[in-house]
Amino acid sequence: MSAHAGNGDAWHRDVLARALAMGDEGRWEEMAALLRESLAEEPDDPYLLGWLGVAEQELGDDERARERFRRCLAQDPMDPQLLALAGSALAAWDEPEAEVALRAAALSGPDVAVARLQYGAYLARRGLLDEAMEHLEAAAALDPEDPVARAEVGGAHALAGRWDAAADAMEDALEEAPQDEWTRVLLGLVHLERGDGEAAADALDEGSRGASEDLEAQSLAALAAAAVGREQQAQEALYRAEAAAGSGDAALLAELEEAIGAGPERAGQLLRRELAPVALRDRLTAPL
Repeated sequence: MSAHAGNGDAWHRDVLARALAMGDEGRWEEMAALLRESLAEEPDDPYLLGWLGVAEQELGDDERARERFRRCLAQDPMDPQLLALAGSALAAWDEPEAEVALRAAALSGPDVAVARLQYGAYLARRGLLDEAMEHLEAAAALDPEDPVARAEVGGAHALAGRWDAAADAMEDALEEAPQDEWTRVLLGLVHLERGDGEAAADALDEGSRGASEDLEAQSLAALAAAAVGREQQAQEALYRAEAAAGSGDAALLAELEEAIGAGPERAGQLLRRELAPVALRDRLTAPL
């Protein structure tokens, strides 16, 4: 009999509370150690398995994390939040268990915002846009202050080619989370599709400044600025691109410099015909 027998619920709540507090503070090693120790007592507990998967994923141990999430779902948990947690993690690896878990989360928790959000995002990335929008809009209504839900609504509109609606939703999301560089860069790409080069240059410049290590964001910002004649802004973004580049990026930097030096028309061509379409597709379909 374990040391916490007879008071299992209290023990369980205490362990999870301590683990989640560690995670909130970024103390992933400590969180993982606590949960591994607790699993020795309760090896099939789905909550311990799920949150240990989160900690191990944060520590870069994807293979072990993937196995934790699989084992979590193998216990047939009923909690829609836990199903959404494990299902969304496995969806990033295209695991077959992901769709079943996320659908179960949404069906068992129709009033749980994260369950509807994760399932809607999964559906959107697989092209089931009408069904996805139903879940994403429900998530946004259930938690009106959640910028992620609003951004995902925008992403689904973008995947459907509804550019004005996409821009509106992303701008709403950024009002709640102005430091969300990923969404701001996406908004810039959406503005390009809308044909608004000035708004695209604004959004891409602001988004790239907050994502200094994102070479793609710097490249997009440099070309967008050059395409509307903002030479100084384009040069500043090009400098940031050079700082973010690795040893294998010399050809891209040379192409950027040539296009910017050739003037707005050439910069706009490289942006709209080559870099922006790939960046938009990849960012819209990246795992949530």
